Amino acid sequence: MNEQFQIISDGSCDLPPELTAKKQIRVIPFYVSFDGTNYRKELEEIGIREFYQEMVNRKGVYPRSSLPSVQDYMDAFLPYAKAGIPMLVLCISTKLSGSMQSALSARELILEDYPDAKIFVIDTTLCTVLQGLLVLEAAAMQERGAGFEETAERIEAIKSTGRIFFTVGNLEYLQAGGRIGRVAGIAGSLLGIRPVITMKEGEIFPSGISRSRRKTLEKTMELLRDCLQACGGAVKKYSLAAGFGYDREEAEEYRRLVVERLGGLISLEELPLYQIGATIGVHTGPYPLGLGILERA
Repeated sequence: MNEQFQIISDGSCDLPPELTAKKQIRVIPFYVSFDGTNYRKELEEIGIREFYQEMVNRKGVYPRSSLPSVQDYMDAFLPYAKAGIPMLVLCISTKLSGSMQSALSARELILEDYPDAKIFVIDTTLCTVLQGLLVLEAAAMQERGAGFEETAERIEAIKSTGRIFFTVGNLEYLQAGGRIGRVAGIAGSLLGIRPVITMKEGEIFPSGISRSRRKTLEKTMELLRDCLQACGGAVKKYSLAAGFGYDREEAEEYRRLVVERLGGLISLEELPLYQIGATIGVHTGPYPLGLGILERA
């Protein structure tokens, strides 16, 4: 009989609700606000499409996100602690959010009443669809019969292999969110520059610039190819995904182009397309688009 344990993630994982329901993954949402006062739970109180539509409609208004509270985590942990079910908790990179600290504080409070509870909290060092891929790898191990400790150990081992290669519509939201230097933001807005960004181990790094959306998207594909070549080109060893914001039609075409550029190494079905949620969308603006890659568990 397979060991029972519960996989929990914060809302940064950006997995579709129907998929997390199918995999029985518990997701604790972030909050989003357009006025800095009234915050709504993502997915539960504001849909992702609605969030992006407001960004598009209210240009110049910069939404903010807020992390799940200690109480949010306690409410999630309590039923499993009572039932004696171990919990594997995968949180957004601590370099991007304090969500993990909320989880750790909730863990300590739960242990006061349930000292035998097993709650293992992991800093994924990832975010958005790449964090989602890691969560799905944990679920895949569970489905194969892996135990709680074995799964936690393997997830810790592969998280550093994750990479995101993406671009955004412009530098405006990254500047407003403090994710790039102010000078770079001003220069970008004046020159119409579009950046290419790599994320690895919880941090973002510049990987190129262009005034052309097409060229920045081509660069993300080039970075993915280079990454695969550096890893020996064994595509089947990796889990891949494409992530987008507001424009699904553009994303579908991009996804087809990525599969084509990889020369038939993967099929469309092997490159799932996930919508980037509000947690990261507040920093990227409505038009993020890119690729995630992670070693399989």
